[in-house]
Amino acid sequence: MEQLRNFGDERQMAFCAYCGGGTETRDHVPAKVFLDEPYPTNLPVVPACRSCNEGFSLDEEYVACLIECVVTGTVHADGINREKVKRILRQKPLLGSKLSQARKERKKGVYFDVETDRIKNVVLKLARGHAAFELNEPQLDEPSSLVFIPFPFMSQKDLKDFETTRGSPISIWPEVGSRAMQRLMVNSPGSSMWIPIQPGRYRYLASVDDGLVIRMVVSEYLACEVAWNT
Repeated sequence: MEQLRNFGDERQMAFCAYCGGGTETRDHVPAKVFLDEPYPTNLPVVPACRSCNEGFSLDEEYVACLIECVVTGTVHADGINREKVKRILRQKPLLGSKLSQARKERKKGVYFDVETDRIKNVVLKLARGHAAFELNEPQLDEPSSLVFIPFPFMSQKDLKDFETTRGSPISIWPEVGSRAMQRLMVNSPGSSMWIPIQPGRYRYLASVDDGLVIRMVVSEYLACEVAWNT
């Protein structure tokens, strides 16, 4: 993705983007488990304490593997399309067993009993990372709303609303110097505000026009939105 330097208030990046703690590490947003090799250049990174950097890994692996298993309909590594997920399932049989137990077959098709709290944990972590990186506005408080839903379960109206940025002029601008402000100044009117990290794998959108809102799409399957009222 295009590399932009943050010219916002540096004090906003002087602590862990997830908990407000130390900054001894840098964390990729999104985690590489959601991307395929070769990785895109200039991946977003935010300051993170070691505990947060390492503490989300198992949940991120779970979500990445769950999405791929749902999309393919199988929990067997040989039937998985993504090479990274294949490796994880082969190296971590306990995770594969958990997903196998979650897979259910009915007359109408296959479904999975998902661990909602683990998905929420990852979605919130991603949103906090994007808020810090793109808007230079770390969000350590609990969000006012957090939703995620697979694209196939969305109505056409909901899908259009999710994909479409506001047609009216933006009334509230991002922080001066932030990456979002820089993109706003160079984008032509009506252009999409979605930021692609890797086609088919991950994209996100950051907005402050009606509260702070982060939207994400994982594997062109899971739509996520996290909002903080301001």
